[in-house]
Amino acid sequence: MQSLVEDFLQYVRHERGQAEHTQKTYAALLNKFTTWAQTQGVSDWKSVGLQHLRAFLEHERERMLEPKGRRPALAPAGTAPAKPAHKPRDPRQRLSGESLYLEIAALRAFYRYAENEKKLEANIAENLSLPRRWQRLPKALSSGEIEKLLAPETPESPATLCDQAVLELAYASGLRLAELRNLRLEQLHLEAGFINVIGKGNKERVAPVGKKAVAALLRYLEEGRVKLVKPRSPATVFLTKRGTPFHPVTMWLRMKRRARRAGIVRNVTPHALRHSFATHLLENGADLRVIQELLGHASISTTEVYTHVAGSRLREVHRKYHPRA
Repeated sequence: MQSLVEDFLQYVRHERGQAEHTQKTYAALLNKFTTWAQTQGVSDWKSVGLQHLRAFLEHERERMLEPKGRRPALAPAGTAPAKPAHKPRDPRQRLSGESLYLEIAALRAFYRYAENEKKLEANIAENLSLPRRWQRLPKALSSGEIEKLLAPETPESPATLCDQAVLELAYASGLRLAELRNLRLEQLHLEAGFINVIGKGNKERVAPVGKKAVAALLRYLEEGRVKLVKPRSPATVFLTKRGTPFHPVTMWLRMKRRARRAGIVRNVTPHALRHSFATHLLENGADLRVIQELLGHASISTTEVYTHVAGSRLREVHRKYHPRA
């Protein structure tokens, strides 16, 4: 069973060009199913029936989540033990509807591939209905929070110049975390005020870059990156202190720490800056189709979520222009 899963993952990786995060999610979810199937005496995908898929999903729906907390490190004699790094999960907590949705989506994608490639005779997963997903509204930062976040830090260092350029570009162009991490020097066209972005599915788009972001990038490239480059450093724009590309968690933590130093209590992530980019454009009159192109969304329905976060702007316009408001 595992070999066919590996074939599917190779297809997702090389032919579909799916994001690294999507590849890892598919791998984890499908491996979870194959492990469960073996406990049921099923060792071949051709032996899997719709009743097995439903039984697995019912098992997952009823399964209690494992505690998340890590074991605290041993403390020296005479001192209090260290607190766990994470708050343990409630042992009564079950799998969320969102997680169940992802498991079904992974099975459906796998079976669609297996049927198309003639590896399996039928796509039995197409009979699985996806549960309704709650529409999670984006959490955009206010204009005041953006100003605080993007205020330059002193004293300057290669690391602070890098952080400044990352934040300015994330907000100026609405890039995803992977797009920021993987951005290469040859994709920059700062004199013309734009960059080439390789998004999901290896789709390329052009993203404008504002003057302040261009200035931050040029300052970082001229005074920061040159001090971070090591002999084996790649051509990615943003580098760590060791001259290596950023790991996703490392870049996220750098943003979070910068936000705390700026006095912002809320959780600031690359996705929050992307949402802020789109929301602020919409609130200032940008067309939704333009925002769709800038974000690299394949469907306008994905972009339409931003119409829900601009309610304050809509109420303001209504009060100002409606004769009976």
